[in-house]
Amino acid sequence: TENVDMTEDNYSLTTEFILIGFTDHPKLKTILFVVFLTIYLVTMVGNLGLVPLILMERRLHTPMYIFLGNLALMDSCCACAITPKMLENFFSKDRMISLYECMAQFYFLCLAETADCFLLAAMAYDRYVAICSPLQYHTLMSKKLCLQMTTGAYIAGNLHPVIHIVFLFRLTFCRSHHINHFFCDVLPLFKLSCVDPYINELLIFIFPGSVLVFSIIIVIISYLCILFMIFKMKSKEGRGKALSTCASHFLSVSMFYGSLLFVYVRPNSVKEEDKDISVAIFYTLVIPLLNPFIYSLRNKEVINAMKKK
Repeated sequence: TENVDMTEDNYSLTTEFILIGFTDHPKLKTILFVVFLTIYLVTMVGNLGLVPLILMERRLHTPMYIFLGNLALMDSCCACAITPKMLENFFSKDRMISLYECMAQFYFLCLAETADCFLLAAMAYDRYVAICSPLQYHTLMSKKLCLQMTTGAYIAGNLHPVIHIVFLFRLTFCRSHHINHFFCDVLPLFKLSCVDPYINELLIFIFPGSVLVFSIIIVIISYLCILFMIFKMKSKEGRGKALSTCASHFLSVSMFYGSLLFVYVRPNSVKEEDKDISVAIFYTLVIPLLNPFIYSLRNKEVINAMKKK
C-alpha cells in the first residue's frame, strides 16, 4: 500500500515541472534578462512591422513577399512561445510550468518551426522560378499556387505538433521534475518518463526528419539551379547581385535547417539534450531576430516601402 501511495504521489508531483534555465547567479541573471529582452523586442518589432508593411504596400503583393510576411508571422509566434516564460523565470522563485503549459509551449514552437520549413522551401522555389524562368513566372507562381503553398505550410504546422502531443499522453512522469532547459521541449520530457518513450522518440525522428529532408531537398535543388543560371549570366554586375542575394538567403536557410537537424534528427538526441541549449537559443531566438535583416532590410523594395510609410 505504501508503494502504491508513493507512486501516486510521484505522479501528482510531476504534473508540474521546474525549468532550470541558464543560471542562478544574480548579476548574470540580470545581464541575460536584459540581453534576451532586447532580442525579444527587436524580434517582435522587426517581424510584426513587416506584416502590415507587406499588407499595405501593393508593390509587395507578390509570392515572395507573401511568403516573407508569413515567415515573419511564424518567427513572431516562435518568439512569443518561448521568450515571455523564459524572461519571467529569471526572477521567479519556483520557475514552475504545468504539463499543459508545457504542451502549449511545444505546440506553438513546433507550429512555427514546421511552417517555417515549408515557407523557406516555398521561397527558394519562388526564387528559382523568378531567376530561371522569368518569362513564365506569373504562370508558374500564380496566386492560387501561392495560397496553396501558404495554406499547406499552416496545415502541416498545426498537424505536426498535435501528433507528438497526442502520443505524449501515453507517458507517465514519475522521476525528477527538473527540466534542464530554458523552455519545455519534448526531448527533455522523455528523460523524465517512467514509461519507455521509444515510440515518442521514433516519431520525433520520423516526422521532423521527413519535414526537414523534404524541404531541404527543395531548397538545395532550387539553389543549385539558381547558381547554375547565375554562372551562365554574361553581366558581371547582374551575376554579383544575384549571387549576393542567393548567398544571404542560403546562409539563413542553412543555419535554420542545420540547427533543427542537430537537435531533433541526429542519433542520441534524447540522451544528449544538455548540449542542445546553445543550439536551441540559436533557432528559437537568434534566427527569428536575424531573418528581418537578412530577407528585408537588404531588399530595396522593402526599404523604399518603409521610407514611404
